[in-house]
Amino acid sequence: MTEINLIQQKIHEVRGEMVMFDFDLAMLYEVDTRSLNQAVKRNIERFPIDFMFRLTIKEWEVMISQNTVSSAGRRKKNATPFAFTEHGVAMISGVLKSEKALMMNISIIRMFIEMKRVLIKNASIKGQLQEMRERIGEHDVQLNKIYDTIEHLLDLTINRVKWNERNIIGFKEDKKPKI
Repeated sequence: MTEINLIQQKIHEVRGEMVMFDFDLAMLYEVDTRSLNQAVKRNIERFPIDFMFRLTIKEWEVMISQNTVSSAGRRKKNATPFAFTEHGVAMISGVLKSEKALMMNISIIRMFIEMKRVLIKNASIKGQLQEMRERIGEHDVQLNKIYDTIEHLLDLTINRVKWNERNIIGFKEDKKPKI
């Protein structure tokens, strides 16, 4: 598995944010989770709520039940992980001073940027598809009106033909000329 694929698998959506968990970041930076969290807590002023937050027990249980996390068995149930947004991940590079952390941080930030590009592109495509659906819906209404009109005209023509081909009762004039 490539580094990009590995990073991509470690990005999750929580509370409408794309985040990475403390234990995944620790694994990527090749430090233990406790050390990463201690470094963050020593510099907590660098991590406001929009950079980092702790998952609730319910959120953590949902992540475990969806099998989106791999370290659930190694964590205490009430010790929920920290979730770092893109900005929080960028801030970690200032807290962890190793070369590995810096290089991995660059890769992770690039992945966040690429994911944003894909999301923006998908949103644009989604908007175009919705517009096409609306147009097609309008065309369907117009086409149904045309079909109804054609059917009505065909019914009139069929009725006219039936009227002309009917058996006429009563006095019939002989069409042959008399000599």
